[in-house]
Amino acid sequence: MRAQAQAQRQRAQQQRAYEREVARRDRERQAAYRQGQEAEAQRLTAEIDARVAALEGLLAAGCRAPAFGTGGLARSERLQPFDPGPLGRPVPMPDPQRYRPPQNAAWGRGARRRAEDEAQARYAHDLRAAQHAESQRQAQLAAYRRQYDAWAATALAAVRRHNTEVATSVAALRRGDPQAAVEYFSAALYASTAWPDDLPRSVSAAYDPAQRQLVLTWQLPAYDVVPETKSVRYMPTADRLKETPRPATQRRALYRDLLAQCVLLALRDLFAADEPGALESVALTGYVDGHDPVTGRRSQLHLASVTATRADFERLDLARVSAVDCLVEGLRGQLSARPEQLVPIRPGRLPEDVGGAAGGSAVVTHGGDDEPDLFAMDPLVFEQLVADLFRAMGMQAVTTVRSGDGGVDVDALDPAPITGGSIVVQVKRYRHTVPPTAVRDLFGTVQHTGANKGVLVTTSRFGPTAHTFAHGKPLELVSGEQLVELLHAHGLRGRLGPSPTAAAPAPVPGPDDDEAADDHNVLALSWTGDVPLDVCALVCAGTTALSDEHFVFYNNPRTPDGTVRAIPAPPPDRAALRVAFDALPARADRLVLAAALDPTAVTAHTDLTSFQAATLRLLDAARADLGSLAVSEGRPGETALVLGSFRRRPSGDWDFVPGGKGYPGGLEALIHDYGIDTE
Repeated sequence: MRAQAQAQRQRAQQQRAYEREVARRDRERQAAYRQGQEAEAQRLTAEIDARVAALEGLLAAGCRAPAFGTGGLARSERLQPFDPGPLGRPVPMPDPQRYRPPQNAAWGRGARRRAEDEAQARYAHDLRAAQHAESQRQAQLAAYRRQYDAWAATALAAVRRHNTEVATSVAALRRGDPQAAVEYFSAALYASTAWPDDLPRSVSAAYDPAQRQLVLTWQLPAYDVVPETKSVRYMPTADRLKETPRPATQRRALYRDLLAQCVLLALRDLFAADEPGALESVALTGYVDGHDPVTGRRSQLHLASVTATRADFERLDLARVSAVDCLVEGLRGQLSARPEQLVPIRPGRLPEDVGGAAGGSAVVTHGGDDEPDLFAMDPLVFEQLVADLFRAMGMQAVTTVRSGDGGVDVDALDPAPITGGSIVVQVKRYRHTVPPTAVRDLFGTVQHTGANKGVLVTTSRFGPTAHTFAHGKPLELVSGEQLVELLHAHGLRGRLGPSPTAAAPAPVPGPDDDEAADDHNVLALSWTGDVPLDVCALVCAGTTALSDEHFVFYNNPRTPDGTVRAIPAPPPDRAALRVAFDALPARADRLVLAAALDPTAVTAHTDLTSFQAATLRLLDAARADLGSLAVSEGRPGETALVLGSFRRRPSGDWDFVPGGKGYPGGLEALIHDYGIDTE
């Protein structure tokens, strides 16, 4: 009985100890949870404070940003210097001293003579091998130098053409050409680094050469840019985060001050960019898009206006002024007394007032014609158009706040019960092929946000690498042509490029017109090892080449239509092909890339064992790197192999499929598999 009682007491003690431990852990968890919630409240409050500080200090921070100038438009003529790499190091010749036989007194005359003859033979053999290797190195170095010189000449010519165009535009600006002035100063506002990403930048402008005055309207941020919340704190009794609203008077004052800062900062960007001395004054009217409280119709509501001369503006120390006082008193401008209520002011001179006898020319931004050009559209307006498209397709969609969008331009929700869910949308207003890195970034955003799907919308197109990466993933790629079709199908407007009714300038023929006329890619191959290769391409329908002429190799450097051709490799690559995928014959559905030992090079290599670390780079027409593709490498006994192939999808896009098949019979055996008879 005593033992049972003692055991019962021990169990009771253990139970009480366990309950105390559980209670302690609960208290610790509750304390940790409370600390976490309080930290979250502090973080949100700090974000709000930082946002307000950025709005309050917009003008001072903007004055520290570098000014836009004509010098930044020109490109440097300094090119990447020629770097031969390992080819720049001569092959060391054997040292004859190392081939002398050891002195051995026990040797007889005959043994010594045989040892000397053997050493001399080894030396002669190694010397011939080294001399042959050096001769081969010099030949490869000369070929590499020729490739570099050709690349450098092309690159330098492009830079000089660009700089000539810049000089022509600057000269027109100095002469007071209205179109040149509007384009230059609009570019200065769009390119300025002084503005946060989430503030709008939309401009309509005209230039009056008689008065040397730029007249423009400039979009101002809406009232909701100022945080409605002042702080966030954690309420432990209700277990929730509570937002403390910002006093209305404080929010209104901050918004009015922000509008004045925006006007002054735009003036600063324009006068600071005026290196050519084209501006005597600037007439700026600031507006917001909204519904007119009088008519209820959507319109541009003018909230600020000022005409500032250069002399008046240069007397200001913008980093220290009170923005409202400076605008209204110092520059005698106008600012709405209640901009949060959209109370308008009477605007000054507007771009449409310039013209006629003054000879000015207005440039009206987005949406002025029946079919807006998507390429010319402001990026923020373009994002809004994409959001409108998703809403027209029956989804919920909003554009994101840029400072914290995490790589998302539009948040969408598809209400379909099975196939729907959350969608993150990225918008790329490109003219060239979208790089595959953008698709990879979108996939990372989908994984990070836990979205059901990611959509990448562009005004351009996607290359083979992008489609290959997106295959099998919750990603959808919408090209420019598909976007226009979707817009029209859902009652929205948009086109790619100038209106078909606009007069198109006559094409200017170049020295190689087909080189400049089409959109193409460059496939550049690099590898380690000194094995000399001939990199080839076969344009095929299935596994059969279209014809012998559609086999590009050292004896046939281009196809009959020029859609595939061998070109000098851009350093540091060693072989390259130029391919116009969209212009390939309609019956072609495959472009096969192959490599074989170069029969024109004197080499000691008998197979492709040294063909290692091979990388195929995909470049656009401007030689911008779009990504790398893994290709097959050499194996013992093989003298030719298939590197991989591009295959046309039913949509017209091209996917890359790695190769791998090797041929001990060389290039002849390889092309025989693709229906080319070498007899």
